[in-house]
Amino acid sequence: MKEEIRKLVSLQDLDKKIYDLNKEKAQQPALLNDIQVEFEAKKARFKALEEARQKIQIKQKEKEIELGTKEDGIKKTQGQLGQLKTNKEYNAKLSEIESLKADKSIIEEEILRSMDEIDTLKKDLDAEKKALEADELTFNEKKNVTLSRGKEIDSTLKDLDGKRTILAGSVDKKILGSYEHILHGKEGVALVKVENTSCGGCFMSVPHQVINEIKMHERLINCDMCSRILYLEEDIQA
Repeated sequence: MKEEIRKLVSLQDLDKKIYDLNKEKAQQPALLNDIQVEFEAKKARFKALEEARQKIQIKQKEKEIELGTKEDGIKKTQGQLGQLKTNKEYNAKLSEIESLKADKSIIEEEILRSMDEIDTLKKDLDAEKKALEADELTFNEKKNVTLSRGKEIDSTLKDLDGKRTILAGSVDKKILGSYEHILHGKEGVALVKVENTSCGGCFMSVPHQVINEIKMHERLINCDMCSRILYLEEDIQA
């Protein structure tokens, strides 16, 4: 039994590594997704700024057309002044011209505000573009590191699985069956050492009677609390 325990300790070491690597591998898709989502959010911010600038530019062009219409209206109305025959008609036409000029002034102010907004957005876009270029480099670097780590994990798992197959084949089938039954529900840890009379898995106290039973090496001894197989340091000493 002592020899079987030694084999199980070695097997447990492999299984814990395999468990941890599989856990890390399972997190890879979510990690890649997080990296992608973060970068896409930054691209979306840049796109939103660009769309905002385009909308203001379109609005500015519309105002410039409107301004041209007002200016044409002013010229046309001013040209009609010489054709008027009464003071009443003349004063009415002057009022119309003043109204057109007032509208023209408002439109000019709106155009100036649009130009200021466009200038501000251009500065923001230039800064955002530089930041986005740096973010893209970071994104690609993180993505490549993550993908590279995934390949590294696969390679290591293949190596560990091969070693495990050989080692598991040398363990008594009944003992291996008991060990693997526990392994599947204990986060990769089915075998633990008793340390200072406590279970190395759940840290509950192990009675002296149970410790004595472990020392007898007649059968596998399980923790009453977590069901993991228990062993002592002396079991793995030469």
